[in-house]
Amino acid sequence: MFTSVRLFGERHSVGGMGRVCFSRFEDAAEGLIKDFGGSVRTVYMDPPFGTGSVFEYRDGRHTVAYSDRLSDAEMAEMMRSAVTLAKALLAPDGTLFVHVDHRLSARLRMLCDEILGEKCFTNEIIWTYKSGGRSKKAFSKKHDTLLMYRMSPRAYFNIAAIGVPRGPHRRNHMKRGIADDGRVYYSIRSNGREYRYYEDDLVFPSDVWDDIEHLHQRDPERTGFVTQKPEALLRRVILACSTEGDTVADLFGGSGTTAAVAVKEGRRFITVDRGEISLMVTRRRLLEQSARLGMFGTAKPFEVSYFEPQGCDMELHDIFDITHEDGGVCLAVKRGGAERLSYAAAGTMTDGNAPVFVAESYMLRPKENARIYLRRGCVLHVAGSDAQNGFFQLD
Repeated sequence: MFTSVRLFGERHSVGGMGRVCFSRFEDAAEGLIKDFGGSVRTVYMDPPFGTGSVFEYRDGRHTVAYSDRLSDAEMAEMMRSAVTLAKALLAPDGTLFVHVDHRLSARLRMLCDEILGEKCFTNEIIWTYKSGGRSKKAFSKKHDTLLMYRMSPRAYFNIAAIGVPRGPHRRNHMKRGIADDGRVYYSIRSNGREYRYYEDDLVFPSDVWDDIEHLHQRDPERTGFVTQKPEALLRRVILACSTEGDTVADLFGGSGTTAAVAVKEGRRFITVDRGEISLMVTRRRLLEQSARLGMFGTAKPFEVSYFEPQGCDMELHDIFDITHEDGGVCLAVKRGGAERLSYAAAGTMTDGNAPVFVAESYMLRPKENARIYLRRGCVLHVAGSDAQNGFFQLD
């Protein structure tokens, strides 16, 4: 009844304008440079930090998301390739952000200086937070570092896009007043002059970001990806260094935060990651976000490209009860099947030597007895909660 097929990618009509590359960035580099070289406005990279640990995906069960156990030499080679690719992708007025912590910040600063040029270095941004334990043997490590490099002095930067109103909180030694136009201000006199600070004036962040916290365990943003970064962090980066319609790239896609924020802010995205968990989480996140924000029905397509064609490592009868209907079948999620299924979609397959799955209807986080219909000749795409993946054509 069903035949397993090997496909080279996916095409979704909703989710946001962009490309998800299921690949190592080294393998995707040639194609990315061909398609996007010199045109990307912002590149953000959140590489492994050299912790020596294995990180999990937690969503009802624990599955390995990725391993951070590269040797120093392997890490140096990988990051040299990543920064070199970022340089090739960035527009002349583009900006690179490299997100690291104390383990690699010094080494990556030197590497970026070498590849991009010391004059391109712009900021060492400190992202400080309060979450996590406290050390009694040394000062607790409570910050990450974002190394910011501009490709040229004319790089796009709009700090007004990330300003926040000064607000009404109390200010020591200042007198509250109301201007003739009704605006509230606080004033202070010095050397015979009055200085006014209006509540609605924008205040801009410095290079110490202490107003964005880590995601707590029950945060609604949580995808289950342990090292997920908050959307507020990426929103600040994207809004300050790109405009609507620009392309934003992430070479270590992880949980898909960069892509998700780019879509919300009207940008195009490129996100690259070889992890099966990353692909599963990013795809589902983009589709669910579109449904939640009422973006289904709008023409904002994204594609998923595979470096190697994907086959099947799942059994449909383990997940679905399958019944025949006129001209096709109905698949209903079995008892216990829902917890094994992350996503399912029915669609078609393009012709040619490198066929791609084209999604038409979706089943996201399905519950028991949820149903999806497939007509003869169509293709079913399923992804398990443990990142198993499969394409099946109905004969």
